[in-house]
Amino acid sequence: MTAKDPLATDTEEAVTLNPWQALRQLTPARIALGRAGISQPTAVQLAFQLDHARARDAVHAPLPVEAVRAAIAALGFDTLALHSAAADRHVYLQRPDLGRRLDDASAALLATNYSAPDPARYDIAFVVADGLSSLAIERHAAPLLDKMRQALPASSRIAPVCVVEQGRVAIGDEIGEALGARIVVVMIGERPGLSSPDSMGLYLTWAPRRGLTDAARNCISNVRLEGLSYDEAARRLCYLLREAQARQLSGVLLKDETTTLQGNLETGATTLVPGPTPADAGDY
Repeated sequence: MTAKDPLATDTEEAVTLNPWQALRQLTPARIALGRAGISQPTAVQLAFQLDHARARDAVHAPLPVEAVRAAIAALGFDTLALHSAAADRHVYLQRPDLGRRLDDASAALLATNYSAPDPARYDIAFVVADGLSSLAIERHAAPLLDKMRQALPASSRIAPVCVVEQGRVAIGDEIGEALGARIVVVMIGERPGLSSPDSMGLYLTWAPRRGLTDAARNCISNVRLEGLSYDEAARRLCYLLREAQARQLSGVLLKDETTTLQGNLETGATTLVPGPTPADAGDY
């Protein structure tokens, strides 16, 4: 009797299907995988290993800084290349605190060229940081900035877009403060999942300054082709920018009230419908 090749692909006869298998059409989550004897099917196990490798690659791959800057510059934005105090990826992963502040050279660059007594030189500062997925930034940062370029008023004073290596979310506070920006928006690669190695997050902070906590930020998550579309992310970000400007706050005191969606079943288009205004809105 010939033993079965352990690397061979499972045949349909060898796999016992899960009765919930139809649900897999609705989610990328690993559900209803079936079984081969008492084990997972070979194809399922290989797919898991592939996704795990993609997630690891997303964390460790270096950010192509010049390529990202070129794509952003092609949209008409000025750019700056900055670096956190984490010298390399190894240090970045072990010392989150160093990823939250600039290195000496980058801090000196901003202090020398952008320091001014006016604390509101720019309306918005965009910070593009690799975070835990440089792949997300490489794929999605420029397309989303293109949507924002089209959506923002022509009178908006936009700071040079700062492309940061080995950066974490809070590094935007130091950069926004140094630039004299009223609002900072950090576009950063999110921690990869086994079905989403290229998810980008957006973090908005009013009056950025060093020492703020996450309670001062608003987050828009899962920006990618299979998640939140560029159009949808730009709409929500524009809403938060407008409300932050009007109320002069962000974070836990500023709620996203654009979450009621209406989809056009014929065209597939999605439009935002403002949610109800909270009764205490006048207290802000």
